[in-house]
Amino acid sequence: MVKVERVVLDVLKPHKPNGLEFASAIADGVPDCRVKLTVSAVDEQTETVLLVIEGPDLAYELIVERISHMGGSIHSIDEVQVQGLTGAEDD
Repeated sequence: MVKVERVVLDVLKPHKPNGLEFASAIADGVPDCRVKLTVSAVDEQTETVLLVIEGPDLAYELIVERISHMGGSIHSIDEVQVQGLTGAEDD
């Protein structure tokens, strides 16, 4: 088993919610995480953003759920950082 400590996502989101609301909703719904959102492109209906999410043990499925709930979709996983758990048995 591993702990996910950092994930960088390329996300397409609608203009509403705005970046602050979008990042805040992820941080509010994913325990013990930090979220950094950078807008990389804007068009008439959507924004492409780079999300950097860090924490001691991120629940990736919960992050995906929060993004989808706000109308966003993940284009790609651009970076990950995981840590193996010492002494963990294989499932």
